[in-house]
Amino acid sequence: MSEEDRGQQAAARRAFESAGAFLRGHFVYTSGRHGADYLEKFRVLEDPQSTMKLAAMIAGHFRSFGTQFVAGPTTGGIILAYEVARQLGVDAVYVERGDRGGRVLRRGFEIPPGARVLVVDDVVTTGGSVAETRACITESGGRVVGIGVLADRTAGRTEADVPLFACLSLDFPSYVPEECPQCAAGVPIAPPRGSGKRAASAPRS
Repeated sequence: MSEEDRGQQAAARRAFESAGAFLRGHFVYTSGRHGADYLEKFRVLEDPQSTMKLAAMIAGHFRSFGTQFVAGPTTGGIILAYEVARQLGVDAVYVERGDRGGRVLRRGFEIPPGARVLVVDDVVTTGGSVAETRACITESGGRVVGIGVLADRTAGRTEADVPLFACLSLDFPSYVPEECPQCAAGVPIAPPRGSGKRAASAPRS
């Protein structure tokens, strides 16, 4: 990792920490595995200053790519797509879940044939929402030129055939339930994120 990359990672981590996005507790990830660490992306996205700083990293990385549109999936990708597009001086489009799965463009959003599109998302865990967003843009006639995310929880293991940039790269240890240290210690599982309850916390600095 270059000195510039280390500096960018450190700045991104400070933005996440200042927003109180790092949580500790006992969590069940979307994969079904358990872990003691969680990155609450909406703590960042509710903080305009942190969002602007991180979006600037993505916009700066892709500024020379000739981006014509920035596309993000609902829900977290909406805020990020808007801010990255604003900083690049282009339009944003948003893709939503389709009635039959996948992602679709609604509300009159259109991608001109051959338009160069930057796909953004908040956190990459399995890469599913990014893949669905890319498929939607491609099926609509656009050309995906890159992917920008706030955080990559796979620590760089996500495969992509276009440039992928993550403000922050993380590798949270995770375990199958029968090997989970928190389960063995009897630590209660935190309620699912978005339930309105906070069983774990990370105070703002």
